[in-house]
Amino acid sequence: MRGYEVVIGFETHAQLSTQSKIFSRAPTAFGAEPNTQACAVDLALPGTLPVMNKGAVERAIELGLALGSHIAPRSIFARKNYFYPDLPKGYQISQFEIPVVQGGSVEFYLETGKGAEAVLEKKSVRLVRAHLEEDAGKSLHEDFIGQTGIDLNRAGTPLLEIVTEPDMRSTAEAVAYAKELHKIVTWIGICDGNMQEGSFRCDANVSVRKPGAALGTRREIKNLNSFKFMQQAIDFEIRWQIEEIEDGRTIQQATVLFNPDTGETRAMRSKEDAADYRYFPDPDLPPLMIASEWVERVRAGMTELPRVMAARFCADYGLSDYDATTLTQSREVASYFEATVKACGQPKLVGNWIMGEVSRRLNASEADISACPVSAVQLGELVTRIQDGTISNNAAKQVMDALWADPQAQVDAIIEAKGLKQMNDTGALEKIVDAVLAANPKNVAEFRAGNAKALNALVGQIMKGSQGKANPQQVNDLLKQKLAG
Repeated sequence: MRGYEVVIGFETHAQLSTQSKIFSRAPTAFGAEPNTQACAVDLALPGTLPVMNKGAVERAIELGLALGSHIAPRSIFARKNYFYPDLPKGYQISQFEIPVVQGGSVEFYLETGKGAEAVLEKKSVRLVRAHLEEDAGKSLHEDFIGQTGIDLNRAGTPLLEIVTEPDMRSTAEAVAYAKELHKIVTWIGICDGNMQEGSFRCDANVSVRKPGAALGTRREIKNLNSFKFMQQAIDFEIRWQIEEIEDGRTIQQATVLFNPDTGETRAMRSKEDAADYRYFPDPDLPPLMIASEWVERVRAGMTELPRVMAARFCADYGLSDYDATTLTQSREVASYFEATVKACGQPKLVGNWIMGEVSRRLNASEADISACPVSAVQLGELVTRIQDGTISNNAAKQVMDALWADPQAQVDAIIEAKGLKQMNDTGALEKIVDAVLAANPKNVAEFRAGNAKALNALVGQIMKGSQGKANPQQVNDLLKQKLAG
């Protein structure tokens, strides 16, 4: 970036997947009519007291365990004081000095380079903390002429705010971090990850500096609700800050919003510091005590983590780091992979088909693996027919087309109906090879003179003569044998 170093840190609000709110029994379902899911506690009516939701605490513990964090045996809740119409109490219950989750890291792979030169570089972003807090309500500006409507359904919804160190040095790294964190919270089931509904909201703190200089003044981009907008917003903010500095202006600390229509960020207000919120311990909530036995019970009930599963895929199935990482991008893809391997016992070939043909078709329709019409058993049967030489890889793509169009179809029936079986009769194949060699003496002479490309021309003629049914490996072996004679 024209002699500048980019410095990025993240604050992410993950809405926890509990049935009720963090300090009340009101439901948390999305999409209800305004103000139908707010009880007396959420409305801050006099005489009401908050009661801690055990499920929210356990989800915080799960995240801490997943990220190698320290789970504080004692943490406290604090009041974060500020005024906003959708915050009935005039303060937000959060954690400040002693959060429940401390330290840890998010590890991921970042692809650098292009094409054949592309490599996976392992990255790690350190976490400062993850603390529990309640969400505020929502201000509604549409359909209110000159006024603002207040919906308190969201007030009191449990959040886990995950704060990183400023460890990221590019937009690509920041987006890769956010995607990995999103994968982790959805994988372990503590958050549904729905960015459009606000279940996973990211704030990016962005600054630039000359290499080796002190950290620059940061600006916080609020509420990034898609990875696409995240990339656009950070890219614009970096360019804007560099231009400001080069034009001799000073960057002012601020909170900014991204406008996807213009592709620009716009300052919303000056950025607050902790002192502005006048944090102090909440007298209505006792310290949160978490015994080691509780942590171990939570650990025992957790699912296998993606990085652990990826390592197992490498060890058990002989996959590369890249393939194992790709196949563990979601629990659904990983489960589909393992079910297919169970059906056919060919992990590398299965992985190639899932990452290739299956992904290509799903991406074309902007669908995920849950929408795949081809079952793991069917894909396993298809891979088996490739492996045992019944069909070629190209013929298998035709079978996949048929399965995609009719999920009730059978692999072997499709192969028979379309006449896709490879020619495995060595005698019949040898006759075709002899005929091609006799008809193409020039190619034969060129190959024997050292022109390896001449072999491809001969292979093409043989495949044409067999109507594409010859086994390519058999063709190559037979050709080389005869040409060596």
